[in-house]
Amino acid sequence: MSAYQALYRKYRPQTFDDVVGQMAVTQTLKTQLMGDKMSHAYLFTGSRGTGKTSCAKILAKAVNCLNPENGNPCNRCSACRSIDDGSCMDVLEIDAASNNGVDNVRDLRDDAIYTPSQVKKRVYIIDEVHMLSISAFNALLKIIEEPPEHLLFILATTELHKVPATILSRCQRFSFRRISQEEIASRLQYVAYQENIDLDESAARVLARLADGGMRDGLSLLDQVASATSGELTAQQVYACLGIAGEQRCGELMDGIAQHDTKRVLELFNRLYAEGKDLSAMLDELVCLCRDLMVMKTAPGIGITMLSGVSTDQEVHTLTDRFSTGELVRMMSVLQQTIAGFTRSSSRRMDAELCLMNLCQPELSLDAESLNARLTRLEDQIKTGCLPVRQSTPVPSPAISSAEEADDDRPPLPDDADAPPSADETASAQKQDSQPPAGFWTELMTASRKELKPPASGFFVASQNSPLRGALKGDTLELRCINNFVAETINRPDILEVISRKSEVLLGRAVRVTVVDLSQRPAVNGRMEQLINFGKAHSDVVKIKEH
Repeated sequence: MSAYQALYRKYRPQTFDDVVGQMAVTQTLKTQLMGDKMSHAYLFTGSRGTGKTSCAKILAKAVNCLNPENGNPCNRCSACRSIDDGSCMDVLEIDAASNNGVDNVRDLRDDAIYTPSQVKKRVYIIDEVHMLSISAFNALLKIIEEPPEHLLFILATTELHKVPATILSRCQRFSFRRISQEEIASRLQYVAYQENIDLDESAARVLARLADGGMRDGLSLLDQVASATSGELTAQQVYACLGIAGEQRCGELMDGIAQHDTKRVLELFNRLYAEGKDLSAMLDELVCLCRDLMVMKTAPGIGITMLSGVSTDQEVHTLTDRFSTGELVRMMSVLQQTIAGFTRSSSRRMDAELCLMNLCQPELSLDAESLNARLTRLEDQIKTGCLPVRQSTPVPSPAISSAEEADDDRPPLPDDADAPPSADETASAQKQDSQPPAGFWTELMTASRKELKPPASGFFVASQNSPLRGALKGDTLELRCINNFVAETINRPDILEVISRKSEVLLGRAVRVTVVDLSQRPAVNGRMEQLINFGKAHSDVVKIKEH
């Protein structure tokens, strides 16, 4: 019984026509071979699994083939067969990663001067040539610059920038592009048919996406999942076998993040973790989906042709409008930082959970990216008119307008101030004040604080201890100050201009800003008096904190 051979070796291209996705390279080499205009040194560059070594071996056969066919080797003559089975001593494949010393290159150079004994040309294929040391490159330089007629060098590398310019200038360079997902999927289905593997079309697309432009990786993944699964091979079986989340689960996670539903996201994450899903792969899929959503938002016309395939086109369309550009930039940054930290983390699960909570609740972070994400989300909501509707809450006391944010972060009052307002008070407040978009006050405070300078900026904090509150009355925004010091500090034209400008951006209309000193207002009821007294009692504390 013959030994099993891996699919990527069994289906390695044997002619230039068999190479997938590199038409520009293969056609040029065939033309040179047919016109007998071969160079003495070639450099093949590109990412892994794109056909560099395969083309090097095909080229070595083609220059020595006794019966070439339109630039392709015949694969039947003695020269082709000896090169294929590795018995030809004149065609040598050298791994520069393990033979990178100057002594290795000197031995190669000394042997290269001898004429070939079995074929027409002596061929040296040096793989991963960028791994050679500087002294080894220098030793190689002379023989590449002035090689004998019978000698051909084929260098291959995945890191072109590490190859010295002196070597580059003496080689014909061919760049191998990443193979498209469609080409990889088509090749996988051909191989599956030849191997009697029942490969579903969706499974082929998933494998092609995971191959990331490398045909060898695609064939290796097909080999892996086919050996672990019997019957029809579906996308879900691929996900289960490789331990990744899958596009449906990835979309569910992103949907939960869009709704800021931390509980749902963590429950789904816990299920995926229990099923053995790889944490890096799961977060990497979220990064890819964020990238797809960013592409669709910035290039809606051609974006559909640039998607990574991590989620269905329909799902990408649905999710695109649910995130602002700022949110997507922040999410990609948070995800990439978490993935990068996995290598030195002692608890990857906890890191992933904190990452997801951060994505669901950007208010947990006060860094510039998080604030920008929240602002851009609000701007998008204002532009589209799709503002979230908060559930109705009891009308607050007259000292704190119904226009204020529903986060209830107002200064604490004495216990007896919790009595519900009278019907007259409620009607009066609703008549005078208009309800701004949810989050308006917090966003205004944050945006204003970033532009203003001390001491005024110190009062613009959306917290329970803030000495400043706001109420929106039609197109007038009242800045209600708890004492005369706060009122005099912010009642300046340059400060009011900043507040007016920020409010206009958030509300989408012109806003006039006025300052009200609550300590100078007559007490209209018991609770107003309590608030004024509270402000006077704590004004000195506020001054100390802010200065």
